[in-house]
Amino acid sequence: MGSSGFSWKLNDHSNLPKGKIISMVVLDGWGEANPDQYNCIHVAQTPTMDSLKNGAPDKWRLVKAHGTAVGLPTEDDMGNSEVGHNALGAGRIFAQGAKLVDLALASGKIYEGDGFAHIKDSFATGTLHLIGLLSDGGVHSRLDQLQLLLKGASERGAKRIRVHILTDGRDVLDGSSVGFVETLENDLVKLRENGVDAQIASGGGRMQVTMDRYENDWDVVKRGWDAQVLGEAPHKFKSAVEAVKKLREAPKANDQYLPPFVIVDDSGKAVGPIVDGDAVVTCNFRADRMVMLAKALEYKDFDKFDRVRFPKIRYAGMLQYDGELKLPSRYLVSPPEIDRTSGEYLVHNGVRTFACSETVKFGHVTFFWNGNRSGYFKPEMEEYVEIPSDSGITFNVLPKMKALEIAEKARDAILSRKFHQVRVNLPNSDMVGHTGDIEATIVACKAADEAVKMILDAIEQVGGIYVVTADHGNAEDMVKRNKKGEPLLDKSGNIQILTSHTLQPVPIAIGGPGLAPGVRFRKDIPGGGLANVAATVMNLHGFEAPSDYEPTLIEVVDN
Repeated sequence: MGSSGFSWKLNDHSNLPKGKIISMVVLDGWGEANPDQYNCIHVAQTPTMDSLKNGAPDKWRLVKAHGTAVGLPTEDDMGNSEVGHNALGAGRIFAQGAKLVDLALASGKIYEGDGFAHIKDSFATGTLHLIGLLSDGGVHSRLDQLQLLLKGASERGAKRIRVHILTDGRDVLDGSSVGFVETLENDLVKLRENGVDAQIASGGGRMQVTMDRYENDWDVVKRGWDAQVLGEAPHKFKSAVEAVKKLREAPKANDQYLPPFVIVDDSGKAVGPIVDGDAVVTCNFRADRMVMLAKALEYKDFDKFDRVRFPKIRYAGMLQYDGELKLPSRYLVSPPEIDRTSGEYLVHNGVRTFACSETVKFGHVTFFWNGNRSGYFKPEMEEYVEIPSDSGITFNVLPKMKALEIAEKARDAILSRKFHQVRVNLPNSDMVGHTGDIEATIVACKAADEAVKMILDAIEQVGGIYVVTADHGNAEDMVKRNKKGEPLLDKSGNIQILTSHTLQPVPIAIGGPGLAPGVRFRKDIPGGGLANVAATVMNLHGFEAPSDYEPTLIEVVDN
């Protein structure tokens, strides 16, 4: 970049001072929705966030955190923490996850890259295995992408294909797994009619099998490994439709938690273990719940569980899941090139930065914020602190999580006056919201609100500025709804709990004693989204944002 005369230097803002201490608070999974009993943020005691909303009307607004505003294909696509933090940090909208895959499939580019060439070398003599979440949820994967990949691979020489399915029930309705399996089976029948030996080989629910994250529970990955690679599972069936229907009959059965199963032939032999010479593609586009399986498939030295066999395979991810670890080393679709993030600009312009969260969101407030880049830009200017998350329990058991500890670290960083930006992520409303436990989520929202108060109190003491926002919705709506917005009931008349993210906008609030008089939110960017936040924060640090950034949300008016 240097040769083109590129400079990191930002222009000073014409009427906003430099050097103020700014706290940047991201509430994870904290959207804005109509107040009712299923809106845990509304039900919870959240006096701090309420005071921001009900304070100065030109210092609080909503921004979009889903769909095209964060680089996803359509307005039906829920936001998520990765794309949300990418947008917050990058200040521009980059095509993301699903959209990158859609573009690569539509153009055929997916079949022209090194990743596909790598797995294609196995087609002549080996089996192609596709492993992924089977639903149209659009958060981790989409059924139509799997369908296109099956078609494209078979047209390009794959003669024997095995699909290892993971049922959803978290990003889509519980019970929808049966329909998705039937749809996939119909496609496989057509492939078999065309001479391709294609069938489902194994399966299980996403929270029981394969899709753990952050090394929370390696047994989940091991259960998947045993079924997918070794062809061993406690439940054996002749067909996947039968498997899912049967396993759903157990009391309290749920798509998320179906036990692992393998499909066997008439002699009782598994139809699709992964063996030497095979090719494997993990089909999810979202990274967090594929990283652990990727390690097991790729790493020669591996001690997390006994793999029994480590087959010599050709493996590629749908995308690269961890840019830091370069994992997997082969992938079908290249990541967005996110350059010149706000964090990198600011440290090059003298802004000392502190970032903190607990394990489950630490990567978001650092790696994803910085454009999928690990480590520091300038180590002498930055400090990142990770507080270990509770492990071995679901987050509704201790819904306060580490909110207090994160707030204390932020408070200390602010009061030390060593940093100009103190950035945190408070995970409670998202991580507890995902459990579907409404009572616990109410406790979680209150804990996050108390953490915000501690941070704002510290900002008050140092004459600083606060920016409080969120990355996407979750806890503000915990029930599934019909087209009219009325809660959906199950067969027994109980409400259907919504565990997923939402399509709701998220709040952003600014304030603090250091905020220059006359600063307010502009009225001419009604459709503003998370990507507009970066320029806003740069302004508050006393700088103009680069010209290609999404426009700032604030203006300065003469009082």
